[in-house]
Amino acid sequence: EPTLAAIREKKRIALANKETLVCAGELVMAEAERCGAEIVPVDSEHSAIFQSLQGCRDRREVKRLLLTCSGGPFFGLSHEELEHKTPADALKHPNWSMGAKISVDSATMMNKGLEFIEAMRLYHMPPEKISIVIHRESIVHSLVEYCDNAMIAQMGTPDMRLPIQYALTWPHRTKAAATELDLFSCPELTFQRPDPETFRCLGIALECAKKSGTTCAVMNGANEAAVDLFLHDKIGFLDIADLV
Repeated sequence: EPTLAAIREKKRIALANKETLVCAGELVMAEAERCGAEIVPVDSEHSAIFQSLQGCRDRREVKRLLLTCSGGPFFGLSHEELEHKTPADALKHPNWSMGAKISVDSATMMNKGLEFIEAMRLYHMPPEKISIVIHRESIVHSLVEYCDNAMIAQMGTPDMRLPIQYALTWPHRTKAAATELDLFSCPELTFQRPDPETFRCLGIALECAKKSGTTCAVMNGANEAAVDLFLHDKIGFLDIADLV
C-alpha cells in the first residue's frame, strides 16, 4: 500500500524490499507505468542489472539476465548435512551483514528465488530469460547477456552503500560512499550452478515463478511463517521447505 501510494503521487521509489514485487509485481508495475512513477531497485543484484541495462537502447536485444548468488553459509552441503543446522548457523552469512529473516532466506536460497521473481516483474522478463549463478565472492553483483553474446556486469565490493546511493542519485553518479574495489587484492572469481534439489526453497520459488495469480504471494507468506518458526527453534532447517 505505501508503494502504491507513492506511485500515485508520481514519486521515484527506491525499492528496498523484494516482497512488494513478489506478491503484487504485476499490479505495482502496471500502476507505475500508468502514473509515470519511477521504480529504481536498491537490492544489490537488481541494482547491478539496472546499471548494466543503462546502455541498452532496445530491450529486445537482451538475451538473458544473470543473477549472482553467494550460495549462503551452507552452499555445497548435502541434504543430510543440512538437517541439524541451527538458527545460529544460518545467521553466519559469508559476505553480507543482514537481518535474521534475510539471512535465513539466504541459507535456504529462498532469497534468490524471491529475487528471480522480482527480476521478472522489474524488467518484464519471462522466467526462461533469467538464470542464477553461484558466485561465492560477491564481487560481480549480476550481469546482462545481450543477443550478440556480450555480457555486461557490475562489479564492486559487497557494500550496500553503492546501490543505495545509485538509487537516490540516478541517472547521475556522485562521489563514492562505498568501499573501493582493489582488483589486485580481490579474491579469484568463481562461478557455479545452483542446486535447487538440495536447496528446495529455491526450486519451489522457481516453480512458483512460472505460475500466475497469487501463487508467489502464497509462497512468500508461507516462507515468512516458516522462517519465524525456525528462528524460534520450533522447527528444523529442512522443515522450512516442507512447510512452504
